[in-house]
Amino acid sequence: MGDSTMVGENSQRTVAEEVSRVVELAKELQDSAASFISTTSSEEEALRRRVLSLHADINRLRSSIASSLKKRDIDSKEIEKLEEELYRASYVLSEGDAAAFIPSKSHGRFLRMYLGPINVHATRKDVKLKVKEEYNNFRDRTAYLFLFFPSLLLMLRSWMWDGCLPALPVQLY
Repeated sequence: MGDSTMVGENSQRTVAEEVSRVVELAKELQDSAASFISTTSSEEEALRRRVLSLHADINRLRSSIASSLKKRDIDSKEIEKLEEELYRASYVLSEGDAAAFIPSKSHGRFLRMYLGPINVHATRKDVKLKVKEEYNNFRDRTAYLFLFFPSLLLMLRSWMWDGCLPALPVQLY
């Protein structure tokens, strides 16, 4: 009997040690994750500031080129070349990986009214493509619905309701 209690205490102690070890590992992992997130967010903020600064520089240079064109300080071919280079830089900034750090433009009144404040940013290209694909699938499905129901109402109007369109089906649509 003494041996079985000794074995039971050893297994309890072993389990207790394992539990405490797992708890310590969880705390260390939590601390590592928190420091990683902090580092990532600070690096992201630094990138965001650099992108915004570069965007402002591009806009400033565009206005400077426009004023030089009005004053005729620079040759028109040189201005065209500079504008082309600025366009390329702007394209790389807006369509490349740095585009995730540019604040989104405000959406139109229609979108805000029906969808609310939407803010979809994807930093990775594969995620962007997946979101775009899902949106296109949604758009296609809803397009079929918006074609089917009005067609059904028009057919019912001519076939069943003798040219009169009742208010209830229209309101339900």
